[in-house]
Amino acid sequence: MHICLFDIDGTLIHTRGAGTAALREGLRAAFGVDEPTDQVPIHGRTDRGITRDLFQFHGIDDNPAHWDRFREAYLQALPTSLAARAGTVLPGIVPLLELLTSRDDVMMGLLTGNTQAGARIKLAHYGLEHFFDFGGFGDDHFERDDVAREALAVVESRLGAPVDTANVWVIGDTPKDVSCGRAINARTIAVATGNHSREELAAAAPDFLATDFSDPQEVLALWS
Repeated sequence: MHICLFDIDGTLIHTRGAGTAALREGLRAAFGVDEPTDQVPIHGRTDRGITRDLFQFHGIDDNPAHWDRFREAYLQALPTSLAARAGTVLPGIVPLLELLTSRDDVMMGLLTGNTQAGARIKLAHYGLEHFFDFGGFGDDHFERDDVAREALAVVESRLGAPVDTANVWVIGDTPKDVSCGRAINARTIAVATGNHSREELAAAAPDFLATDFSDPQEVLALWS
């Protein structure tokens, strides 16, 4: 069984900044913060980790009540933000997901820094939600490595047995996707459809580096 754990932003879709805009609107709606947040890094991180740093940057206590308030405001803003931008499903993604879904030796899930609800909203907006029904998410974890551990635990729970991590593939567009794959001893596929160049991704030493997924057979060839 080949287990494919996909990142979302920059890997499956490009929202043209809709997520960042919704984060900013969530801060404004929940806490009246209108200042820019560009000094807090976002790419490849979990929503919970980003929010912790945003709270610190703006002098907001990071406690469960504030996180819940912010998350609700963010999730309310996200559909409008997605609709306002001409985002896209990235090249080759639909044929790749259809091909993987058609195989009985492949199990597909998510490994994303998005909250679970945020992931569902994004995937539904682009018509991809039916491909995924489980994963690891960024609701509770500050670090992406812990999201990877959560995703692996969900896989093992579904299969009812430990898995050989040599058959687990973490697929994403940032060096953090590669490093979190290593945290669970998985193999990694990096794709240069996000905000990192091929050179930056190559420096992270993924098991396979793709420009995009226009040719799904490149992925299948890894299992030959």
